[in-house]
Amino acid sequence: MFTRGPHHQLPPASMNIQITPKKAEGSERLLEVSVPVETVRAAEESAALRYASQVRLPGFRPGKAPAAMVRKKFADAIRQQAVETLVQDAYKEVLEREKLTPIAQPHVHDLKFEENQPLTFELHVEVRPEIALPRTGGFRIARPATQITDEMVQEQLEALRDQKATWTPVDSERPAPSDMVTVLLSTADENGGLPDEGKEYRIVLGGGQAIAGVEELIMEAMPGATVERPVKWPDDFADESQRGVTKLTRVTLVDVKRKSAPALDEAFARASGDFDSIDALTSAVRTDMEAHFTRESESQVRQQLIDEIVSANPFDVPRAWVTQLTSAYADAYKIPEAEREKFTDEFRTMAERQVRRDLVIDTVSEREGLAVTEADVDARVQEMAEKRGTDVGQLYSALQKAGRLREIERSITEDRVFAYLMSQNTVE
Repeated sequence: MFTRGPHHQLPPASMNIQITPKKAEGSERLLEVSVPVETVRAAEESAALRYASQVRLPGFRPGKAPAAMVRKKFADAIRQQAVETLVQDAYKEVLEREKLTPIAQPHVHDLKFEENQPLTFELHVEVRPEIALPRTGGFRIARPATQITDEMVQEQLEALRDQKATWTPVDSERPAPSDMVTVLLSTADENGGLPDEGKEYRIVLGGGQAIAGVEELIMEAMPGATVERPVKWPDDFADESQRGVTKLTRVTLVDVKRKSAPALDEAFARASGDFDSIDALTSAVRTDMEAHFTRESESQVRQQLIDEIVSANPFDVPRAWVTQLTSAYADAYKIPEAEREKFTDEFRTMAERQVRRDLVIDTVSEREGLAVTEADVDARVQEMAEKRGTDVGQLYSALQKAGRLREIERSITEDRVFAYLMSQNTVE
């Protein structure tokens, strides 16, 4: 244990507790706290007086019952109130004396509260780690190529056509790959019998929604017809018990629809965004793709920089922040409670990477004086309003209401930090 020297006099309101650091690794702090007997007695006396002034006992007016009687009747409640007050006050004093700023709810362990003995407990606190980052420059980063080819543009145009495609009924021919079919499907039970009615499915043939044998059977039928024969289940089927099993299968083809994509002409161009011609649409698609690939390239460069800095300056991340981040993503993705533990385990590595990234950005921002001001946020909102052709005041109010101003502040901070980092490193 240690006490303060002459240059660290305790404040008048001090509980005179003793603090023994037990662990100080990364962001974790474990401290043993001991509250003197006299402080414990004073807390018990104070709790007893509060009870005596409030409780009702038969034969006594409110607040007039003898203190000894109150202490005896409410001994457990008085001790509980005293210990809660002592732990809370001691916790505040630990934070003040040890200059700690918790990043999560602290935990109390191994609490001992015995008659005529000091109150002792262990306090586990997570704090923001102090990161030095002695090396943030001198790295060589390769920027991914962003060249957009004619083939890539054509693929994007075909994707646009596919989005605007319509499904047309087919009545007089068998279905083909890429057709959408509605079928009644039934398979034999363990005794080889088929149920009277099949279960309805809607399937796009060739899309992997049904096993190959079932799709082949479907494509043997005309619309409205029923076909049946044995079908072998694949050897790699997801349900191990069904692998390689051959079952009598019946299919009734209810209907068939075939996709029809619009022609790549002026009418399609106008419908895709009021473009005058296919050339204008093609040019816009190419511009959008170039902008997207540029953003992706910049994002990859930034992540490479972070990875290099973290590799050169290893540090632990606070588990509390990782837990908070995984919990936030689980909420956003609406992960069921039964699946949260599995999701957390799978997402933890990604969450740790994100926390390290945030810590690097914050550390560089603070060290290099890159903090964002309110005027910086106002200027960014002004720029956004001009691009959108909207009133800046209305946009600011909308962003504030949606809680997005902090997001904008963070974006400006990141831009400044990475501009600085790129000036210290080589990006090829």
